[in-house]
Order: sequence, then C-alpha cells, then structure tokens
Amino acid sequence: MTRQIMLDTETTGLDPALGHRIIEIGCVEMFGRRLTGQRLHRYINPQREIDAGAMQVHGITNERVANEPVFGAIAAELIDFIRGAELVIHNAAFDVGFLNHEFSLLGLEPVTGICDGVIDTLKMAREMRPGRKNNLDALCKDFGVDNSGRQLHGALLDAELLAEVYLAMTRGQESLVMDLEPATAAAGAAVAGERPPLRVLRAGAEELAEHDRVLAEIAKESKGMCLWQTPA
Repeated sequence: MTRQIMLDTETTGLDPALGHRIIEIGCVEMFGRRLTGQRLHRYINPQREIDAGAMQVHGITNERVANEPVFGAIAAELIDFIRGAELVIHNAAFDVGFLNHEFSLLGLEPVTGICDGVIDTLKMAREMRPGRKNNLDALCKDFGVDNSGRQLHGALLDAELLAEVYLAMTRGQESLVMDLEPATAAAGAAVAGERPPLRVLRAGAEELAEHDRVLAEIAKESKGMCLWQTPA
C-alpha cells in the first residue's frame, strides 16, 4: 500500500526567487486510501514582511507569525513526516518550488530526494475536466465535498479538503480494488466447494436471423473480404 501525504502551504507572496517564504504548512497522512488521523501543522516566521495581496488570500498577518519558529527549526520534523511518502498537492509546482527553496537555504536535499514522487491534482483535474474551473473550491463543489468552513485559504484545512477531493477524483481506482475482493472470495469458495451449474442462454430464431442479416451486410460492404469467410 502507498503512504500519501496531502500537503499545502501558505506563503508571503508568489515567487521564492523574489525572497518570498513559507508561513504555514499543513500535511495530512493517508495510507491505503484511508486517512490515518496523523497530521502536521505549523506556522512559521518568514523573517520578512507578508505581501498585502497574499494576506488577503490567507488572512495570516505579520503579527500572527512573529513569534513562530523559523523554517529551519521545523525542517527536520517536516522531513521526517513526508520522507518516503507520495505527496499529493494541488498546483504542485508552487508548493514544491517553495519547499525546495526553503530546503536549499538550509543546505538540504530537494523534495525529489525526500519523497517517493509528487501527484499534482491540478494537472489531474485539467486532464479530467478540460475547459472547466479546477481550483479547490470548484472541485469541492463538483465532487460534493463540504468546504463551507473555507472562508480563506489555510494550509491544514486545504490539505484536509484535498484529501477528500483526491479520493473522489480517483474513486474509480478504489472501486476496482473493492470489486476485486468479493470476486476473489467467490473464486475461493468455488474451488473449495461444488461448482454451480452454468446457465446457458440460447439465441432465439429472431435473434439468429438478425445476426445473419448483420453478417450479410458486413460481407457486402467488405466485398466478401471478412475474416469468417474464405475469399473467392
């Protein structure tokens, strides 16, 4: 089974290349497509001012994070939590870019050296739903996930919502696994006990006639070059 971590960050701005930093990180653990209840949530002092535009998105003020630990103080805890897991992130390029920036400032390896791959649910949604809105709010609405408590962006809340959205987006995979289990049990019972008689449904005269008619039309269109006929 795969251990997955739903991850989200909030930041001081949009671009780590401009010196922007992570101010909140939220992680939720899933194992075998089931939430384990394990989570990691930390606010972080970015050691710089938060842009006004970013503050409008997440509502986190400079005062709120002034007394929080710096990223270096929580890095080891974060790495231990996500190591070896598959990360599931909405718009992964954004969050991974910020994480790699923070790790590089500490001389640490990038995300790819810590985790067992990254799934970008934004990319998944765009492939599944071309031409539609695919932000987290839109996905919650379309997949029936209750996001009524999401007035502003928040790393932990968004990671929890993403877990539900991801399960809904990939439900076909889950159904396949679940469908296989009863089939396997039934197969075992058939081997252990007496095989039930097979039910044979034979075609009636009208069905046979219709079958012959369709074959004749196909033979006519293909000028007799059919696999079930010997060419003249």
